[in-house]
Amino acid sequence: MRIVIAGGHGQIALRLERLLAARGDEVAGVVRRPEQAGDLLAAGAEPVVCDLESASVADVARHLEGADAAVFAAGAGPGSGAARKDTVDRAAAVLFADAAEAAGVRRLLVVSAMGADREPPAGTDPVFAAYLRAKGAADADVRSRPGLDWTVLRPGRLTDEPGTGLVALGEATGRGEVTRDDVAAVLLALLDEPRTAGRTLELIGGDVPVDAAVRAVAAG
Repeated sequence: MRIVIAGGHGQIALRLERLLAARGDEVAGVVRRPEQAGDLLAAGAEPVVCDLESASVADVARHLEGADAAVFAAGAGPGSGAARKDTVDRAAAVLFADAAEAAGVRRLLVVSAMGADREPPAGTDPVFAAYLRAKGAADADVRSRPGLDWTVLRPGRLTDEPGTGLVALGEATGRGEVTRDDVAAVLLALLDEPRTAGRTLELIGGDVPVDAAVRAVAAG
């Protein structure tokens, strides 16, 4: 398979790129800064320099041509303000979905956030609230597209602990933590399971092996 990952220098994306490359898939990572290319090459991915905040749909579609699947794993990141939550976490996700449709790439995975479907409670940090609203708006846009076989994945609080390979995955898991290693492993399994298309899934650490958890969701 050829997979194109938006936000290719992100912590989850780099892990997913290593997993895909290790099993022989062709993977490209879309990055904003040329100096990030070396890290992608080290992960086994082809770096594609393209700023999703300024690119056109046609620009991005050219990079998606011939892909079997696309993954949106981009984010404005820590330290960014509310404005960039909108331009990256919402607008860039919508642009990437537009480009996937234009390039004829049906399979799209979106890395979102737990709680993105709900209005943030009173007292939520304003920037984090903007992030959740941006993710929720992007998810709603993607889920409205009959031309895409989308899956939205909403992990719990991310950690850098080593992956356990054991997760809880479903429409509603409750809150919890999950390692970035395990998020990448679940994304890999979702790419292999087309029956998860049209699902919005929450993910936290649990006691079910990743492949079994994805098979159970696909069969449910």
